[in-house]
Amino acid sequence: MKQKRHNPEEIIRLLRESDGSALSQEQFCREKQISVATLNRWRKKCGQMDEADAKRLKVLEKENAELKKMYAEAMLGQKVLKEALEKKL
Repeated sequence: MKQKRHNPEEIIRLLRESDGSALSQEQFCREKQISVATLNRWRKKCGQMDEADAKRLKVLEKENAELKKMYAEAMLGQKVLKEALEKKL
């Protein structure tokens, strides 16, 4: 079965919809074609967020990934310079 990726806004919308639904959790999940475990995992991760918070989280995660990449490149550059200096001495 192919997995579908849900964006954070859609996850929050589904969580709010499940909270306001008269259906049981199992029936709601069956209707939306997601597992109960997935819904519970989403609730644990994004339970108290609103859509603006989710968008901000997405931006921060992207920025964090870019910073990690920049840090790794800087460390690699330092390592290359150290090796070059050791060979000269």
